Amino acid sequence: MTPAFHAILGSSPSWTWFAPGRIELFGKHTDYAGGQSLVAAVSRGFLIEAAPRDDGMVRVIDAAGSSAVELDPAVEAPPFTGWRNYVAVVARRLAKNFPGAPLGADIVFASSLPRAAGVSSSSALVVGVASALIERANLSSRPEWTAAIQSPLDLAGYLGAVENGLTFAALAGTAGVGTHGGSEDHTAIIASRADHVGAFAYIPVREVGRAPMPAGWRFVILSSGVHAAKAGGVRDRYNRASLATRALLAIWNAHAATPAPTLASALAGNAERTDHLRRWLPAQGHDQFSQADLARRLDHFVRENARVPRALAAFESADATALGELARASQEDADWLLGNQVPRTRELVRAAIVTGARAASSFGAGFGGSAWALTDAGPDEAERLLAAWRRAYLRACPDMAGAEGFVTGAEAGLSRR
Repeated sequence: MTPAFHAILGSSPSWTWFAPGRIELFGKHTDYAGGQSLVAAVSRGFLIEAAPRDDGMVRVIDAAGSSAVELDPAVEAPPFTGWRNYVAVVARRLAKNFPGAPLGADIVFASSLPRAAGVSSSSALVVGVASALIERANLSSRPEWTAAIQSPLDLAGYLGAVENGLTFAALAGTAGVGTHGGSEDHTAIIASRADHVGAFAYIPVREVGRAPMPAGWRFVILSSGVHAAKAGGVRDRYNRASLATRALLAIWNAHAATPAPTLASALAGNAERTDHLRRWLPAQGHDQFSQADLARRLDHFVRENARVPRALAAFESADATALGELARASQEDADWLLGNQVPRTRELVRAAIVTGARAASSFGAGFGGSAWALTDAGPDEAERLLAAWRRAYLRACPDMAGAEGFVTGAEAGLSRR
């Protein structure tokens, strides 16, 4: 990526940020239920350049596609489509939560992330645009801000709420972008530390632990070529996984002596709580979910959530064999319990293992997207693995020639440039 602001607008930016994409190593669909995940930022992401303007308008330009959006954040209007809607949701939420803030800005972004590939390009755009507007309006000095946001992890939780539309502390919610996700992506993008993987828990966001990336280890990312854009039918399937955890929590709160704010907190403490909830699942189901649907969703959440501390320990001890087994089980559960895998993602992970990856798993929303693979033999081996993996995948799926990949370490999160 190269700076584009001057080339497009003929002036120099006042601020520049880099918002990376992320890898979700373990913790598939756990964050919005208060669970844990193990994440790392990647070397690719969004370069965001911005400068103030005096008319209150927010204009955001995609340097690569020459497409743009311009809006008055104080004026409600019908949703945009595509990436423009994420920009509009951010600008209008900030205008609602911080009335009278001077949000007017010109913003130019350039991205090196593959879009709709599960590496969190949409949330990286949210974090980057929000960072520009927060700086422009000096929002961090406002009393509404300091009452609700006191740390980078609070900011990650807030920006997750901006995207999903929920209220955060006293900062009122909006419609969001239409997905019922959590704040895992925003946390990884903001709080990742160079050369470390990080484990976090959610609602509220808090750090569980970090482990150094062992010497010589690299992640290899390869997209399936099946877009994971959370729109239309894919959005409905993604939201269904989230809504099932809400149904489980509602059943818990209808039976337990003490209600819980999240599914994770309801089940925390001992395995008997999970057994209680399983017995309470109504034979006739709940809302649009059958009893079998809810049992599978409960089993997935419990099993995947429990993998996070075990995976963190495996990174701490540089145990690639243990990570390989954990990733295999995580992938299997995503397929058979969570139900968010498609034939191309199954083949993508299989091809990674047969070409020499020590561990591999799909990640992100599912129903497409990418997979990560791990090698412990240094950067040259990582590049070899990427080339061999892509060849093997395309032999099995020749119609997926758009699959793209890259090699990355565990990188730092959001940074000023």
